[in-house]
Amino acid sequence: MSTLTEVVDARGGTVRASGHLTAQGADLLRGTVEQLHRSGHARVLLDLREVQGADDAGLHVLRDAARALAADGGELMVRAAPGRPA
Repeated sequence: MSTLTEVVDARGGTVRASGHLTAQGADLLRGTVEQLHRSGHARVLLDLREVQGADDAGLHVLRDAARALAADGGELMVRAAPGRPA
């Protein structure tokens, strides 16, 4: 199982992740998404096309992050690989 890594485009408000999404990795992504939102991005794009797998706990953390962003007037957009659920 590969570790989750992220590449951040702070100017564009995009986070590209690769590896395996666990609760710990999703928590890292959530912190990055929240930081991008606080820095002025109403919409943050989370690109998961290079994620090879995810566990339920990791997906739960991302759902919570999307809800928190929406409650604060933001939007988390998720891009997943074709054929994989977002």
